[in-house]
Amino acid sequence: MAGIVVGVDGSDRSRPALAWAMREAAQHQVPLTVITVHPAPVRPATRIYWNIPELAASFDPEPTRKAVRGLVDEVASEMGETGPEVTVSVVQGDPAEELIKASRDADLLVVGSRGAGGFSALRLGSVSGKVTHHAVTPVAVIPEKR
Repeated sequence: MAGIVVGVDGSDRSRPALAWAMREAAQHQVPLTVITVHPAPVRPATRIYWNIPELAASFDPEPTRKAVRGLVDEVASEMGETGPEVTVSVVQGDPAEELIKASRDADLLVVGSRGAGGFSALRLGSVSGKVTHHAVTPVAVIPEKR
């Protein structure tokens, strides 16, 4: 999947990263993959000791895919220009690990400086920090608009 991969989490902080990635993909005429990661269910520590099974956590990616597609369409409309070919991907797992995995086949990985986490004073969030250290492709970290 050569091209640009951008991670979005649905927060307003991911909009600038998405817009930047869309402009970059259009300018270089490369495909854009918009990826969002649904966290995997937490595995209770008690399973280690008592073999208590995980609670069944069903995840239907389709509503998330539609919401992300809506965000892509909104940002494209705001840009007012012809956008790139866009694929929306919804996966389940650890956000940083999934983005790092996606970077293996990309020319560029784009993330926002921080996501929806609760530490608003941080300039770089945990996911952004991890991907900048472990991605196998260049990473563009786009700051939120102030």
